[in-house]
Amino acid sequence: MKWDKDVIFKALGDSTRRLILDELSERNEQTLYELTVRLITKHDLSITRQAIAKHLSALEDAGLVKSEKRGKYRVVIFNNEPLKNLLKGWVE
Repeated sequence: MKWDKDVIFKALGDSTRRLILDELSERNEQTLYELTVRLITKHDLSITRQAIAKHLSALEDAGLVKSEKRGKYRVVIFNNEPLKNLLKGWVE
């Protein structure tokens, strides 16, 4: 799959989005509620679930996260393939 590098860099340009990816790389497959609680308690962020959902939308547009419905919950999943692809030319 071909990802838009500009969209990926724009998504990574926000510190809250990077924290979200840090949390998902540490503990993947979280609900929006779980992710919100971890960001508030662990990083002392003052943020709402709606704001996190907006950040997740930008990350999803960049291909860095995806979500899937599991029962009555929507689970957020980290996808590191766009990052691997992005760095492939520079690192290898």
